[in-house]
Amino acid sequence: MSAARAVSPTRAATAASAALAAFLCAVAVAVALTFPPLTGRVVDQANVIPPDTRSAIEAKLADLESKSGIQFVVATVNSLEGQEIEPYANELFRTWKLGEKTKNNGVLLLVAPNQHRVRIEVGYGLEGTLTDAISSVIIANAITPRFKAGDYGGGISRGVDDIITVLTTDASEWGERPSVRLDRQEGSDPVGWILIGILVVVVLLSIVSRRFRWFIFNVGLPILLSSGSRGGYSSGGGYSGGGGFSGGGGSSGGGGATGSW
Repeated sequence: MSAARAVSPTRAATAASAALAAFLCAVAVAVALTFPPLTGRVVDQANVIPPDTRSAIEAKLADLESKSGIQFVVATVNSLEGQEIEPYANELFRTWKLGEKTKNNGVLLLVAPNQHRVRIEVGYGLEGTLTDAISSVIIANAITPRFKAGDYGGGISRGVDDIITVLTTDASEWGERPSVRLDRQEGSDPVGWILIGILVVVVLLSIVSRRFRWFIFNVGLPILLSSGSRGGYSSGGGYSGGGGFSGGGGSSGGGGATGSW
């Protein structure tokens, strides 16, 4: 038997997996983003929130954290730097490390006024309460109608109120909770030539599809590099931009909802 034919499927699959991880890491570094510093519970880079509204929101968020441990941050940005809001919000969440590391109980309300996009990003630990469906209802009913009228402060304030209500009361009235999230399903560990074929398809899709590339970067790759660990992608304390406020080490896997106006 020739040497080429003697190579086992398992060894070939392992080599292919390593090559895929190296490829994704290289691409991820190439598309690194620059984020505003985490200076407080409200980071208004776009300067669209009136001072009195900002103060009221900060007080509500501080009260929520003191009573429940949930770290909820509101952010507005001038630009998404050419990215879709979903990967931008997820990477911002993980950079700031919102929520407690052991509970992943963070929430990010991100607004990009110039791109007319809004996103509620939810930590792993809160996905069963602040579901994708509920987040979508809040965006559609409370936030975007006010954004369309140019009332960014009002839309953000109303969205914050509704999110806090869901997090602190019985959320059953908001709609049925999805029982399974596709981006949290863990498959088996197949080996052999079938896996090699799948890896080839993954590489091709990550090149031609932005949304698939986002899924790989923010869900698949972190799981691969952490050997299946889902207790938060980072170790140590949270990110801080000064001012005595920082994240607690939490993470998100892409739960939440997006809207536009």
